[in-house]
Amino acid sequence: MVNLKIDGQKLSVKKGTTLMEAAEKIGINIPHLCYLEGINDIGACRVCVVENAGTDKLLASCNTMAEEGMDILTNSHKVRKARRTNVELLLSEHDCLCATCVRSGNCELQTVANDLGILEFPYHWQPERNKWDKDFPLIRDASKCIKCMRCVQVCDKIQDLHVWDVNGSGPHVTVGVAEGSDMQEADCSLCGQCITHCPTGALRERNDIDKMYEALEDPEAVTIVQVAPAVRAAWGEGIGLPKKKATLGRMVNGLRKLGFDYIFDTNFTADLTIMEEGSEFLERFINKENYSWPMFTSCCPGWVRFVKTQYPDMVKQLSTAKSPQQMFGAMIKTYIAKQLGVDPKKVFSVSVMPCTAKKYERGVKQVNDSGYGSDVDIVLTTREINRMMRASHVNPETLKNEEFDDVFGIGSGAAVIFGATGGVMEAALRSAYFLLTGKNPDPDAFKKVRGMEGWKEAEFDVSGATVRVAVASGLGNTRKLIEAIRAGEVSYDFVEIMACPGGCAGGGGQPIHEGEEMAEDRGKILYGLDKVNEIRFSHENPAVLKSYEEFLEKPLGHKSHKLLHTDLTKWDIEVKQ
Repeated sequence: MVNLKIDGQKLSVKKGTTLMEAAEKIGINIPHLCYLEGINDIGACRVCVVENAGTDKLLASCNTMAEEGMDILTNSHKVRKARRTNVELLLSEHDCLCATCVRSGNCELQTVANDLGILEFPYHWQPERNKWDKDFPLIRDASKCIKCMRCVQVCDKIQDLHVWDVNGSGPHVTVGVAEGSDMQEADCSLCGQCITHCPTGALRERNDIDKMYEALEDPEAVTIVQVAPAVRAAWGEGIGLPKKKATLGRMVNGLRKLGFDYIFDTNFTADLTIMEEGSEFLERFINKENYSWPMFTSCCPGWVRFVKTQYPDMVKQLSTAKSPQQMFGAMIKTYIAKQLGVDPKKVFSVSVMPCTAKKYERGVKQVNDSGYGSDVDIVLTTREINRMMRASHVNPETLKNEEFDDVFGIGSGAAVIFGATGGVMEAALRSAYFLLTGKNPDPDAFKKVRGMEGWKEAEFDVSGATVRVAVASGLGNTRKLIEAIRAGEVSYDFVEIMACPGGCAGGGGQPIHEGEEMAEDRGKILYGLDKVNEIRFSHENPAVLKSYEEFLEKPLGHKSHKLLHTDLTKWDIEVKQ
């Protein structure tokens, strides 16, 4: 143990504890901007500096280890002066027009500057400017970048894609696409993890809110919105609702107040995905010699982009099933439009997603098969729908519980857990067991695939057959898994991949909380909703059964293949909207 004092308080910490960690143990939160626990502790911003009494040099608390006898001052005159100067220098290169920034009110730089009482600019203000395609799903604004390196480190260490890097030298140093290339040419998965870990508004998703308002105000348009499973676990965070009040019903009521004509649950097509993907897996499993293994899930477009750029020879091992978003889009403009008695040409199809890559997916030619233009006309992130609610003066305290519309608001507990890592696998195994045996398993029989581990594996006995499965979330973990498969170190039958750590619950379009990873907490909410759902198997969803009876005929049938499946080998990586 190491004994030291921090702001006059004596404490003992384990050897190897940083000064920042030691201070946190006694309730002292040292401000910082570049630091991310376990990812980025480079001390670049110099905001976390502290003084060791009796020494001249200030220490970066994020990467300086506690030593015996230290007398640390976290808020001395010397520390405050240095911290203030460092932040003022950052502001001299930062676009401080906070009123027009997407992160205003939720910006770490803004918070630190306010806490330090900085009211004027003592230095010449000259923010960096950059050109960027504003139609691209992911936007970088150099004028708001503080060169903290968080995006670089998250992309390198967590996602293992190395999209971002430091370019230039001296006074011309900037952060941008690695090797100065164009974003369209980069192997970016569009996962959005760089956005959720950026301390400012330097990175954000493309803003599609204005297009959404145009559709809502068009008297000819019939606006139909679907809401992804993971959104219900996070939507309340962005408008200040506590978890207990942020119910699914209040979310529906909030969307109704925005003016949507019909509000449906993506859980309907999450169940439909299981019927198609589960049937596909069984067909491959029974005829194993005709296929390459394992079969991979295909509902995450970030993962699809990853495998197409990094392991193109394995694309054929992806399930051909579309994502729930795109299945719903196809159903909205065909079957659902007919059920509602509306002209499909007038339907404006909207999805609310926890994901930035979904903005790319909707524009892929091979997932638009309804015959009425884009199956999904616009994708809004959870953050965007929160901004719309605030802009439309939706008072969260007055929201009432309201049901989804009609039969297409029905979803099983199996569909709800799509939003958590391992959820797709668990849902698929529940129905695969039934399709193979004609009997339902215990709904929790496959819970071994739950949890936040980046790479999980399990074996299950299904009617005498051993099914070997794996689940990975985060593309760095995914690369390790795939390389192990290639090396012959592991062997699986079915593998679920989600680009974002923790799955869609931790998606790049979810609300941002400084220094907090929320995927696990949100995942627990989803599993809780599964537990209390009256229907826990996708194959028991009456809306799904009715859809097959009246329209789709059967899983893997001719019509379902046309509308609900896609040729991923032909997907274009270039973003087209």
